[in-house]
This record gives sequence, structure tokens and C-alpha cells, in this order.
Amino acid sequence: MSTTPDPSSAKAVSPVIARAASLWRSTFIVSAMTLLSRIAGLVRDMVFMNLFGASRLMDAFLVAFKIPNFLRRLFAEGAFSQAFVPVLSEVRSQRGDDAVRVLINHVAGSLTLVIGALSVIAIVFSPAIIFVFAPGFRGDELKFDLAADMLRVTFPYLLLISLTAFAGGILNTYGRFGVSSFTPVLLNITMIGCAVWLAPLLTTPIMALAWGVLIAGVVQLGFQFWPLQRLNLLPRFKPNFQDPEVKRILTLMVPAMFGVSVSQINLLLDTVLASFLVSGSVSWLYTAERLTELPLGLIGIAVATVILPTLSAKHSEKSDAEFRGTIDWALKVIVMVGLPASLAMGFLAQPLLASLFHHGAFDAEDVVKSAMALQALAGGILAFMLIKVFAPAFYARQDTKTPVRIGIIAMVANMVFNLMLVWHLDHVGLSLASTLAAFVNAGLLYKGLHQKGIYRLDARWLPLLLRFALANTVMMLVLWFITPSNDWWLAAQGWSRVGWVLLVCAAGATSYAAALLAVGFRPRELRHP
Repeated sequence: MSTTPDPSSAKAVSPVIARAASLWRSTFIVSAMTLLSRIAGLVRDMVFMNLFGASRLMDAFLVAFKIPNFLRRLFAEGAFSQAFVPVLSEVRSQRGDDAVRVLINHVAGSLTLVIGALSVIAIVFSPAIIFVFAPGFRGDELKFDLAADMLRVTFPYLLLISLTAFAGGILNTYGRFGVSSFTPVLLNITMIGCAVWLAPLLTTPIMALAWGVLIAGVVQLGFQFWPLQRLNLLPRFKPNFQDPEVKRILTLMVPAMFGVSVSQINLLLDTVLASFLVSGSVSWLYTAERLTELPLGLIGIAVATVILPTLSAKHSEKSDAEFRGTIDWALKVIVMVGLPASLAMGFLAQPLLASLFHHGAFDAEDVVKSAMALQALAGGILAFMLIKVFAPAFYARQDTKTPVRIGIIAMVANMVFNLMLVWHLDHVGLSLASTLAAFVNAGLLYKGLHQKGIYRLDARWLPLLLRFALANTVMMLVLWFITPSNDWWLAAQGWSRVGWVLLVCAAGATSYAAALLAVGFRPRELRHP
């Protein structure tokens, strides 16, 4: 019997290998750029806290920054991207690049008109907006008025970053993930520059941070022009709300605003309640959130960014098996990284915060208070990552109703948890409520995928989860054995803390990887089907 390979079989396998390699390559690019952005973000926050500490002035800026930043994730990176990318992918695959150019011209003009009008309204009514989102500031007129003044400067950032996300959605659809993933680095660099060099020149130094946000928006948008020009996809702004595809994007966006941004809505609601707590509470929550965003951005957002265009294309091609395979691959990556990140960050909360922020105006009490919030929030890292995988599975199928319904349930649950916990645990209760609500959200999203027959865990997951559990146990034992006490981290000098925390993190990661291999896990298990 001949053993000559069948050429047709080789041809059938090659596209699968190519797709898997492309998915991993894209994920690596996004992860690398996101890591660079998160490191720059940590440096930015270290500069902020060193200069201004967890003070009433810092609380005012964080609220003024959080409002447009929240809407950015709602309009730009959240609902808009989840609605725009599937429609754009469909138009490209079915009608070609000429139809794509028409669509992006109409979307660019319509988006600018809507967000521009919203920005003007926000600038005019900034005190009312601050009162809605931080009512507790009303008793402190300096903090309230400063937050309103800074909001007038920061809110136009929403238009600039929405257009930046629009450009990023186009580039991602065409497989150019590097530019849009690097763009957040420019925000951090610009804000650091303004904090260091512009702040000393102003009568109210902290206003430099607000101007830094606005300047960064201009820089980020300008960075997208050349890549779009090279693709001959630089948009012409032609508002057209009658375009059927624009209508479809808007129809998909409205419910997606709730579904995709539930975690952000929850965090904003936390800010509302935190405004009634002691000064510094908003800053303590902020530093905790920033650290949890490191693993979330590095893996969760990177995987979600890469799989959305892939899932959209597979749904358009009616490739159900590859659609499920993409979700399964993403879920394995998320659990492999998200579970140890969640456990390690909870255990190392105070060492991490002391190493990064305990200098200048950020004192020992700020470290302890922030660490308590981080321990409560770290438990939700895995849940937040799972949401980033499960939600795109619905949006790629242009189903926005299911995640919206689930998102509303999770948001209500978060408020209930907030009211149950905040009066007993203060700001820590707000973090714990966010974690519990995230698990409610992730669990209901998976239940929806299971019930609709879109995706369900199979028998192969049981031994895989057992191996992950054993490896995490080994990692936690190593961390417990080598990590100095919390008192040591508060008393040690800056570089000594940094050196030790890097050593501890490296030991934890190495022990986890070695334990995974020892219990039989092999990298080939993460191959995309």
C-alpha cells in the first residue's frame, strides 16, 4: 500500500495552520503592545501619585478623567467597536474595498456629528454632570469646582479617542493590530510629560493632567493617519444616517452600550458611592483598578481584540466548527493566564502597591487602603477576562440583545452588592461588589452560549482544569514561602522593594510554568483548531 501523502490533504491542512499562526501572531503583537502600554500607564500613575498623592485634588481629576474615559469605552472601544467591526468585516468579505470606503466615510461623519454634539453639551453643563457622577463632592466646593473645570478640558477627548478607535477598528479588520495596540502608549507618555513639565508652570498644577488628556487625544488620532493612508482607507467625513449599514451599526450599538460596558458602568457607580466616603477613597480604588488592568489588558483585551474579527468572519462564512474552536482556544488562554494572575495579585497586593507607589505624597496608609481594595478586586480578574471572550461570541453573530439583558442583570446585582457591602467595608466593599457582579456576568454569558448551542465545555476540559489547579497550588506555595512580610515592604527602600517584587513575580511565574509541564500540560494543547 502506498504511503505517498495526499496532496489534497496537505492543501486542506495548510490554511488551518496559516490561520492558527496568524491568530497567535496577532495575539502576540497586541499583547506586546498592551504590555508596553500598561507599563507606561503604571509609570504615569507612579508620577501622579508621587506628585499629588491620594488627595482631594487627585480625586477631582480622577472623576473628571473617568467620565470621558467611561464614555470612551462605551462609545469607542466598547459598543461602537463591537458593532462596527462585524459589519465592516461582512461588507469587506461580501462587497469589497470600494463598499468599505463608502461605509467608513459615512460612519466617520456620523460619529463625529453625534460625539461632537455630546461634547459641546457636556462642556456647557459640566457642573451638573459632576453632580450626577460624584454627588458626594458637593460638600467640598474646591473639589467640586475643580472637577467641573477639569471636565471642560477633558471631555473633548471623547471625540478624539472615538475617532481613534474607529480608525483602529478599520486597521484591525485588515489585520493591522500593531498601530492601534501601541496608541495607548502615546496617552501615557503625553500625560507624564504634562505632569512633569507643564504642571509647575500652572497656577493650579493638577490642571496639567486635564490638559494632558486633551493633548494626548490629538496625538493618538494623528498617529492613525499614515497607516490608514497606506491602505487607501483614510476617511472622508460625510454624515449619512440613511446608509443601511450605518443604521445597522447604530441599531447594534444601542443595546451593546450596556452589554459590553457593564464592568465599566459598575466601576463608575463605585465612583459615585466612593465620592461620599473619606477623601482618598476614589484614588485608592483607582490604583487598585489600574493594577488589575495589567493582566486584563495584556491577555483579556488582547485576545478579545484578535478574536472579534475572526469570529465575525467565521460567522459570515457559516464556519460553525471554526467559530467554536476559536472560542475554545481563547478560553484556554484566558484560564491558563487569568487564574494565576487573579491568585497572585491578591496575595501580592501590598508588595506590588508598596513597590510601585509608596513614595512622595503616597504614604503607608494609602498603600494599605489601596491593597485592601486590590485584594477584593483581584478575585474578579478571571471573571473580567471571561467576559472579554464570551461577549464577542454574541457580538460577532450580531446578537446584542442577549449580552444586554445579561449586562443589565449584572449591573443590578452590582448595585445590590454595593449597598450590602459599602456600609460595612467602605471602599473595599465596592471592589468586592464589582468582583461578585463580574462572576454573575460571566456565568450568565456562558449559560447563554450553552443554551443557544453556540459553545459548551466538553470532557477534555476536566483534566485540563485539574492540571491548572495543581500548577496554581504549587505557585501559591512558592509565593508564600519566599515573600517577605507586609511590614518589610513598607519599611524597605524603593529599589530594594522593586528588586524583591520582580524576583518574587519571576519565581511565581517560573514555578507555575514548571508545575504545568510537570503535571503533563504541553503547549501544543493551545493550538488553534
